[in-house]
Amino acid sequence: MIKGTLADRARLLEEQRVPFVIATVVGARRPTSVRLGDSAVVLGDGTIEGFVGGVCAESSVRLYSLRVLETGEPLLLRLLPGDGSDSAIGPGDAVEGAVVEHNPCLSGGALEIFLEPQLPLARIVIVGSSPIAAALEKLSGAAGYDVVRGEAEQVEVVADDAAVVVASHGNQEERVLSEALAAGVPYVALVASTIRGAAVRAALEVPEELRAQLHTPAGLAIGARTPVEIAVSILAELVAEHHAHPGPRGPSAAVAADPVCGMALAVTDATPQLELAGERVYFCSDRCREQYAQQHAGHGG
Repeated sequence: MIKGTLADRARLLEEQRVPFVIATVVGARRPTSVRLGDSAVVLGDGTIEGFVGGVCAESSVRLYSLRVLETGEPLLLRLLPGDGSDSAIGPGDAVEGAVVEHNPCLSGGALEIFLEPQLPLARIVIVGSSPIAAALEKLSGAAGYDVVRGEAEQVEVVADDAAVVVASHGNQEERVLSEALAAGVPYVALVASTIRGAAVRAALEVPEELRAQLHTPAGLAIGARTPVEIAVSILAELVAEHHAHPGPRGPSAAVAADPVCGMALAVTDATPQLELAGERVYFCSDRCREQYAQQHAGHGG
């Protein structure tokens, strides 16, 4: 469990809806500089805040943390010394739910680090104060969504919203729907009759292919009549669309190999690097970078 300033940092990231990974040392075999419970926060750009080992261990933590952000699944990372040539376990192999990496730069110790993704809840924007809007807000919250509800002039649509549902009458609904469709929100719906829905769709100031993505009348055809039943039908359609088109959780990190020790590395601005003869080379640590620079002295660009 993270504590102190690191816990404060994690809370701030959650409030800002920034995805990150909590890395916690859950196993350590000496010699090693870390203790059980040492932890760090890893951001999507590869930045590591906290301490879970030296720079070589950090390189593996960075690489697999970015993969965890991409998949959304937690991971137990086992870091073993050596190059793995004397082991039946290969680099990246899964063993009992863990991933094993042989790190030739480790000083003889071994580490187990649990990587836990902290992803913001999918956000639903609901426009309107109707009974249907109120029921949908309650049901969506119970389903685990982050729900924002307000009138059209109060809400702000952002590209990573999971859904925008307009359940009002007039009052800038066309603007909100157009903004949501243009932003690429996966599920955009209008609670309206077939006739009114068609009229609103035709009035939207977006290309025809985007207009076609508007769900109206909103919800699955389940014979819903009451506001709560209609809200259930909308949430069911929303959930189906969300799982059918979840979109990437995080960017896929490019991977490079350290030319000195052979470690697999995430290519980020936070990764030690060097530019020689117009080529950018990445390293697990400053030590490997300096060794490579000395070996290639006089060849720099």
